[in-house]
Amino acid sequence: MKITEPPRAPAQRKHDLLARLEKEMDVWVATAGADGVPCLVPLWFLWDGECVWLATRPSTPTGRNLGAGGHVRLALGDTLDVVLVDGAARMYTADEVPAAAAEAFSAKTGWDPRADAARYVYFRVRPRTVQARNGEHEMPGRFLMRDGVWVV
Repeated sequence: MKITEPPRAPAQRKHDLLARLEKEMDVWVATAGADGVPCLVPLWFLWDGECVWLATRPSTPTGRNLGAGGHVRLALGDTLDVVLVDGAARMYTADEVPAAAAEAFSAKTGWDPRADAARYVYFRVRPRTVQARNGEHEMPGRFLMRDGVWVV
């Protein structure tokens, strides 16, 4: 594949990233257990303007890993148009989750984990690092957030 478009300006990358976070339904969630065994699963998500919200059972490898360590990498897109978010996760039970986050998650996905027969927990992922690139030519300048602060 030959790249014919110039790299996007940083402000355009951030604009595109925020639009994707609002629009897309699924995000790849990568965690690792204390034993170092990786786990990668797709989950529905909500972007609330500051954080990503996920829901999963606490007994799944992802739920256990996030509950124990809290470190996570999220990925959107394919290898030509990728967003990577490294963040710290905090767990909320169905009783603890802020109502606004749970309602927004339900409105976006059409599913309310609080009403499910199985026990689900929510995780709020606060981004620490965000990268976005659309092709190899956008590798320079791919960091849009560092240390939890937007650089764009």
